[in-house]
Amino acid sequence: MSSSDIFIGEIIGTAVLILLGGGVVAAVVLKRSKAQNAGWLAITFGWGFAVLTAVYMTGSLSGAHLNPAVTVGIAIKDGDWKNVPVYFAGQLLGAMIGAALVWIAYYGQFHAHLTDREIVGDPADKAIEGPHNESAGSAGPVLGVFSTGPEIRNVWQNLATEILGTVVLVLAVLTQGLNDSGKGLGVLGGLMVAFVVVSIGLSLGGPTGYAINPARDLGPRIVHALLPLPNKGGSDWGYAWIPVVGPLIGGALAAGIYNIAFA
Repeated sequence: MSSSDIFIGEIIGTAVLILLGGGVVAAVVLKRSKAQNAGWLAITFGWGFAVLTAVYMTGSLSGAHLNPAVTVGIAIKDGDWKNVPVYFAGQLLGAMIGAALVWIAYYGQFHAHLTDREIVGDPADKAIEGPHNESAGSAGPVLGVFSTGPEIRNVWQNLATEILGTVVLVLAVLTQGLNDSGKGLGVLGGLMVAFVVVSIGLSLGGPTGYAINPARDLGPRIVHALLPLPNKGGSDWGYAWIPVVGPLIGGALAAGIYNIAFA
């Protein structure tokens, strides 16, 4: 795979991943969506199918890492870091593009949701209370469409949950998911990884929303901060390091386990 193939493949694959994954969250949580209140099962299976679609679409082009934690795990396993920056760049850019496409697809629903007084309150009341304190890292009413956040804020627990989920994901990729060259996901491996993502979401997604992918969380969070959405609230930058650092640690640990136990 050339550097250009990797870059283009990771942009396309990660954009599709976020378009479909973020799209199912938007479908479930936003007002005036036909899928509103479909629940956690819809979200977890939606993300699993998003992984499956993106992997099959771009596996032959870039190996369909679509996740810096997977890229780190494969690099540690092989000892080859040459293309890691190219993967990272494609993944982050693709995640930002995918998040912007979710906004376009659900443009009317975002505005209906964020102008509903039941959701955001009465503007007159806010004027009395004073301006919203963005520095407090308050998560707005649509941030969950773009990025993850904890139900209970506990740094060590939130970090541990992201590490554990990513260890499961990356170890599954390394032991069962790689193609013949070992540089990315294979056809059957993509199907297996999609089911693993569903399993992680059902089993370990409750505490933090299971980012298990730094680009998946950081790219859309940046887009949330930039989009002209009314009453969107803060982007919760105080929490943002956890779904980046946790998965990277998890990916490295998974590679270490693989090299000790399976190589």
